[in-house]
Amino acid sequence: MSTENQNRESMAKTLKRGDIWAFAFGSIVGWGWVMLAGGWVASAGTVGAIIAMALGAIMCCLVGITYAELTPALPIAGGSFVWSYRALGYKFAWFSGWAIAFAYVAVAAWEGPALATAVGYLIELPQKGFLWSIAGYDIYAPWLAISTVGTLFTMFCHYRGLKFAAIFNTIAAILLVSGGVIFFLGGITLGDIANAAPAIKDGFNGITIVMLAAPAMFVGFDVIPQASEEMNYPIKQVGWLVIFAIMLGALWYIMMIVGVAFAAPQSALEGATIPLADAASYVYNNKLFGTFIIIAGIGGILTSWNAMFVGATRILFSMARAKMLPSVFAKLHPKYKSPTAAITLIGVICLISPLLGSNALGWFVDASSFGTVVAYLTVVICFIVLRKKEPNLNRPWKSSKPRLVGVFALIATIFFISLYLPFGSGSLGKFEWYMVALWVVIGIIMVIVNKVTLKNVTLHERELLMFGQEYARKEYLERKD
Repeated sequence: MSTENQNRESMAKTLKRGDIWAFAFGSIVGWGWVMLAGGWVASAGTVGAIIAMALGAIMCCLVGITYAELTPALPIAGGSFVWSYRALGYKFAWFSGWAIAFAYVAVAAWEGPALATAVGYLIELPQKGFLWSIAGYDIYAPWLAISTVGTLFTMFCHYRGLKFAAIFNTIAAILLVSGGVIFFLGGITLGDIANAAPAIKDGFNGITIVMLAAPAMFVGFDVIPQASEEMNYPIKQVGWLVIFAIMLGALWYIMMIVGVAFAAPQSALEGATIPLADAASYVYNNKLFGTFIIIAGIGGILTSWNAMFVGATRILFSMARAKMLPSVFAKLHPKYKSPTAAITLIGVICLISPLLGSNALGWFVDASSFGTVVAYLTVVICFIVLRKKEPNLNRPWKSSKPRLVGVFALIATIFFISLYLPFGSGSLGKFEWYMVALWVVIGIIMVIVNKVTLKNVTLHERELLMFGQEYARKEYLERKD
């Protein structure tokens, strides 16, 4: 075995079937359903919101098929970054990896403020220890403290290894499902179908508004490839897992749309801080049920937070292992096999983000959605290129119509990207573009630094470091340049 392969850090296979399913579902369904489902109905009507979410799910399934094929073919930490290198080389891989890293970091960064907002609904936080005001939102010490404690707890779980984090993730996922199912059943049995009118509101414009949320709502299925190196699970089934995760997410959101539409009239939810919680209290005529929804939502926050930590840290780890980021991010804890430096960096960002206040939630969500769809585009391109470039690559899970899937997935991703551009109906605001620009600048700086400090890495060495002996290409192993 070569020296490069001996020095290649590898993740431990600790995730079993139950852990993986909890991560798959929890990665998609976070806190957004609690905050946004009522707004979807208000924007598009009940049927309009369902149509929008179904269309979003179909588009994500098209992209998901490309992930489903590539994940078991190259089950290596880094996912889209690794596939991009395989398909189109160093520069394209850097772009793809940095784009999805941005999406994961942005989502992880707003989970802390989301947690503080949820706790603030459960108990009245004292308005003491005023710190500052940003965009009209006053930041107080108790609110900031809750976000900080949540971040430190998440960091601790991931330092102890993914198996340790998976235990808390499974508990949180059970809370999440329990709360959502109770709310849905209450809505359809105790609510009134008259509350669900109108069926469609504002036509295509209303549907488009809800569709804009789809990338952010379904982000998470792409975390599955990031953890594929750590799965003790039949590799062929991982492909189906990606598709099922999207379908389960779509079913969940449609259930919540129906539940909130039946549970309460829109007039009862106007001005609600957390619409779904108020709808639960209304339909059950007991505030305790609203509290239970918040607890379920906190479960969603924790599962999504876990998933984004996995995604962000594994991307940084994979890029560093391939000597495309500083090597410190490729170091694993000797006992827990966790990427400690990557966890620390993401944790620090999550500790800083609440300093921007609750209003930053929207900025992070929109910015992460843009980063997500850009990364989806790179994966679709990889799918198309690798089908032509490596037709004989072992694909344990295969799309039966690769050309058709490639074309439609390409159209879907370009459509989503266009919505966020200045001429699109969901154009990003200035704060979101500031975030995108900052991440691009950091990426450019890192590329320059890497080119200077890691300029002597051979193609042979990087091939082994990125893919290991099992998945490395023979023609590259024979090269020494």
